[in-house]
Amino acid sequence: MTAGHTLAAVAAALGLAAAPAMAADGVLIAMKTTRGTTTTTNQTQIEKTRMRLEMDSNGRKMVMVFDGGAGVMRTIDEQAKTYTEITKADVDRISAQMQGAMAQMQEQLKNLPPEQRARMEAMLQGRGAAMAAIAGPPTEYKKVGSDTVGKWKCDMYEGTKNGAKSSEVCTIEPSALGFTPADFEVTKQMAEFFSKMMPQGMESLFRVGAAGAKGFSGLPVRMVSFSNGAPSSVTEMTEVGRQSFPDSVFAVPAGYTKREMPGMRGRQ
Repeated sequence: MTAGHTLAAVAAALGLAAAPAMAADGVLIAMKTTRGTTTTTNQTQIEKTRMRLEMDSNGRKMVMVFDGGAGVMRTIDEQAKTYTEITKADVDRISAQMQGAMAQMQEQLKNLPPEQRARMEAMLQGRGAAMAAIAGPPTEYKKVGSDTVGKWKCDMYEGTKNGAKSSEVCTIEPSALGFTPADFEVTKQMAEFFSKMMPQGMESLFRVGAAGAKGFSGLPVRMVSFSNGAPSSVTEMTEVGRQSFPDSVFAVPAGYTKREMPGMRGRQ
């Protein structure tokens, strides 16, 4: 299961709590994503400044823990008993390196003979176009009716990208579920955490939709992705409720070995 689909699964589950906000300070979510004959289950625990996502795919469990207060994301491999981490400083450094490399390349182009400079500029423009094609334009949503997911009635939106149907999203307003936007603030922090490194992947991360000409309104309770006109994956909630969590839920277990994350050499 890709990171994008994992985070999309979080998005689908976040909209489905029915308990009053005062019952506890955390949210526990269980969801499943079906892709063909494969089903992946996920459990997410959310607090004001931190969240934990546990993924079980083909019997292998992986855990991601985001600490918004400390500005750190940790990925834990419970089978190998190892973990990696990336900090906000790492993200800022990598972003600055990417921008610096581009500026340096542009400066070097000025010193090349005209014909060679033209060839290099054409090559760079081609790469930029390829990256833009991968990211593509943002999905445009249009409300097309209503549906029911579990016991919740939701508003159905159809998403199109490059003129083709790419998704269906069924949403419900947070207030109808006993939530406020503050309950999901940490998920927005997580999106901002990575936006400098992978802006093209932000669309797959959790967001509360706001009414608009090109967007959807409310929290997704079910999301369907399409490929070549046919559904390719479906994410739905299976269980959700308010709960309080001990600090140990968000900590790396004792005895686990820290591994260097690829591309993280050069930390200060």
